[in-house]
Amino acid sequence: MLEELKDEETVNKVGGRFKLSTLIQKRLVQLNQGSRALVNADTHDKMSIVLKEILQDKIFLNTDNEVEQVTELDLDATIAAAESPDLDPSDL
Repeated sequence: MLEELKDEETVNKVGGRFKLSTLIQKRLVQLNQGSRALVNADTHDKMSIVLKEILQDKIFLNTDNEVEQVTELDLDATIAAAESPDLDPSDL
């Protein structure tokens, strides 16, 4: 599972190596303090859980460098914003 740390796509998804290491460290602290995992994992290895959460877009760093969880509402809004509206030429 640690191979994902070498993958540039994973690094770029988070915004760079520094942000990736910050996100991992802060999420590990949360899990060690009793937070529930946001993914189904067949392991108790917290590092693997955090990496799965990142790869499945369940967590991210907000502008204050705090860990945020993606909710279904956030995901729906992101999908809706990404869809292009149907434009009628007469509206122009």
